[in-house]
Amino acid sequence: MYDLVIAIPGSSLAISYLKTSYQDDPFRICLELFLVFFAIKYMLSKKYKPHDNAVKLTEKEIDELVEEWQPEPLVPKLSNYDRFNLEKTPLIVGAQTPKTKVNGYAKPLMNLATTNYFNFVGSELIREKAIDTLKEYGVGTCGPPGFYGTLDVHMQLERDIARFLGMDDAILYAQGFSTISSVIPAFSKRGDLLVVDDGVSFAVQKGVQISRSNIRWFKHNDMNDLERVLNEVHKDTLRNKKRLTRRFIVTEGLFANQGDIAPLPQLIDLKKKFKYRLIVDESESIGVLGRRGKGLTDHFGVDPKEVDMIVGSMSTALCSSGGFCAGSVEVVDHQRLSGLAYCFSASLPAMLAIASQESIKMINQQPTMLKDLRERSQSFRQLLNHKNLENLIELDLLTNPELSMVPFMHVRIKPSVLSQRGCSNREQEERLLQEIVDECASQGVLVTRTKYVNDQERSLPRPSIKIYVTNGLTKKENDKAAGVIKSAILKVLSNKWKMDSIF
Repeated sequence: MYDLVIAIPGSSLAISYLKTSYQDDPFRICLELFLVFFAIKYMLSKKYKPHDNAVKLTEKEIDELVEEWQPEPLVPKLSNYDRFNLEKTPLIVGAQTPKTKVNGYAKPLMNLATTNYFNFVGSELIREKAIDTLKEYGVGTCGPPGFYGTLDVHMQLERDIARFLGMDDAILYAQGFSTISSVIPAFSKRGDLLVVDDGVSFAVQKGVQISRSNIRWFKHNDMNDLERVLNEVHKDTLRNKKRLTRRFIVTEGLFANQGDIAPLPQLIDLKKKFKYRLIVDESESIGVLGRRGKGLTDHFGVDPKEVDMIVGSMSTALCSSGGFCAGSVEVVDHQRLSGLAYCFSASLPAMLAIASQESIKMINQQPTMLKDLRERSQSFRQLLNHKNLENLIELDLLTNPELSMVPFMHVRIKPSVLSQRGCSNREQEERLLQEIVDECASQGVLVTRTKYVNDQERSLPRPSIKIYVTNGLTKKENDKAAGVIKSAILKVLSNKWKMDSIF
């Protein structure tokens, strides 16, 4: 065999090379032998074919299975509770105004069920500007901002928001809900850490969930518990020698589900101490908190640049649609390629961008609007803080003077009253609250129960009636509306009949 190999031209050179190579590198011999054996085993192994294990049915068996199959309905059958919610959903007829027409009621109702705090929805100036913009730009861009959806009005609004908040730059999103749920996953990925207030709204919860990051929750607005969590994370990192990851503290400025305010100075102190980044959702606080309506940083007199990302919706005080994220130039530029709702959604219609822009101008030019709104909020709370109601309802943190400027409030029935009335579950509590809502409507005031995604909320808040104060009503009308709500609560909750009569 050796003589035959040698007879091949050039074989002597190959043999000499192989001898030298393997003599100097024994590891190479082991590796190549392993690869040779692996290749032989692979070639001789049984080939996998899809559906090898599939059960073969006869024609008779197939026919029997087809006859037994019952398709599920595309829409599940409504429960009694679902029908109740649908029947009690108010239908507004015509434009939304401070005194709006509601289907089923002859006279307009004073509207305390909307975030139209400054009545920008009814502003003739904003309406005219929006109509002019509609005629010039059309309805929508039909394209994402990164392609051909960015217009000059979008760029101007981004500059106005950044200037209004005191940040370097800002970015616009087309939907308010998807703003925070896109911003969080744009920066925090799998393996990163999010430390989140357990009282945040549903939109923030979705953003946290989508990020697939490691999540640690701290008790609502409890800075001692937040520090405890941060200390535990720090010790765990040192003990297990974990690699450094991106880390964020996530909270709201003004909590939608509780109506209280985040303690921003303490949050900034802890952020600096443990070297985290801070994300604040100001959807509820933008335009209403602070001496100039600039949100949480304005309220506490803190430099806005101490907060890494200020996120908010323009569908509340700014009477428009969409959302924004303000921060450093690097933070904003990163989202233009990594913010999913920015990259893959059609951009905000130009007329809505103009509406938000004009709203910001009016807040800057008319600071008395904020003063009037706070006076109405204080008066409303004082009227509901009546001794006849103190044993019936819980008004969110009524004794805290800091919250007197918050233009919305949650009214909840006290557990002792629910027990006396035989309310043993959430549905019965909702029905009792709806009785109050219906009584208010019959007396000319529109309020609604707070709606939650019950089966998806991390910590489902108790049922409540959420009341919004507005400058669209005069002070006299505001006080009258508070009186109507007070009398409705007394009328419904002071009756002696049991919950069975509601069903």
